Amino acid sequence: MLLRSHLFNLRSFASAVPNRTSPSPCSSIRRGNLLRATQSGAVSAAVESSAGQSESNSSSKNFNFARENLFIPPGVDIVDVTPEMILPGSNIVVGPYAGDAKITEVEFVKSSPKVKDCPKDDRPEFAIVGRSNVGKSSLINVLARKKEIALTSKKPGKTQAINHFLVNKSWYLVDLPGYGFANAPDSVRMDWSVFTKGFFLNRKTLVAVLLLVDASTPPQKIDLDCANWLGRNNVPMTFVFTKCDKRKGKKGNLPDDNIKNFLDLVRKHYQVPPPWIMTSSVTGFGGDNLLLHMSQLRNYWENY
Repeated sequence: MLLRSHLFNLRSFASAVPNRTSPSPCSSIRRGNLLRATQSGAVSAAVESSAGQSESNSSSKNFNFARENLFIPPGVDIVDVTPEMILPGSNIVVGPYAGDAKITEVEFVKSSPKVKDCPKDDRPEFAIVGRSNVGKSSLINVLARKKEIALTSKKPGKTQAINHFLVNKSWYLVDLPGYGFANAPDSVRMDWSVFTKGFFLNRKTLVAVLLLVDASTPPQKIDLDCANWLGRNNVPMTFVFTKCDKRKGKKGNLPDDNIKNFLDLVRKHYQVPPPWIMTSSVTGFGGDNLLLHMSQLRNYWENY
C-alpha cells in the first residue's frame, strides 16, 4: 500500500531523453502546435497554431504554464524538465526509469471468473478498464502489434472475466470487463463495482490502471465516476484517451476539446495531475509512447 500511494503521488526526476516528434492523428493537432495549459490548471492538447510567433518562443511561453500540470516520474526534478522530455499528445515526462518498452512476445494466460482465480505469481500488472465500447481490445492489439490477440468484438460487453496476457514473460496486461454495457444477457451480466473494484483493491502486483476514455465524445458521467473512485482509493491511474482520430458528427466537438473538458472536470479531485495520453487504434498513434510510460512505472515498481 505504501508503494501504491507513492506511485499515485509521484512528483520528482533528472535526465534528458531523445527528441520525439511524431505528429498526432487528430485533425486539430498539427506539427508545430503546442502543449498549453490554462492558468486554472487544466492541461489540453494545443489546437492553436504558432502563427505570428516563432515556434521556440511560443513553446517557451506555453510551457511555463504547463509545468504545474505535468506528470513527473521518479528521478526527475521539475525544474529540469524541457519540452523535449514530454511525450507527444500527453502530459507525461520521460525519466531515467524508462526503457525496455518494446513488446516482443505476448501470451494469453487465462480468463478468471473471480479475482481469487487470477495468476498468483509476483509479476507486475497493468489493468485496462473503460466503457465497454471504448476500444480496450483494440488498444491491446495496438500495443502488442498483433491482430485479434484480444479478440476485438463489435458487441459491447464481450469481456466477462479478468483476462491475463503475459508480456515478454515478465509482466501482465490485464483486460477487465467494460462498465456500462447494456447488451450483455442477464445470465452473464455482473456487478462491475464488486467484481472489478475488488481487483483494484486486492492485487498487490497492480502497478497502475489504464483508464480508457473515448475522446470522440463529450465527458461521460460514468467515466468521471470511475476516475473519482480510483482517486479516492489511491489507485495509480493513467488516462488513455482513445479514438483521437475521430469526431462524432459534423457538429461534434473535436477530440482536443473533449479531452480538455474531461480534464477540467477531473482536476478538482486530484492534488497531483494524473498522467494522460492520446491514442488511436486506427493510426497506431500513442501506442509506443504509452509503452514507454508504462516501462518507467514498471521499472520503478520492480526496483522500489
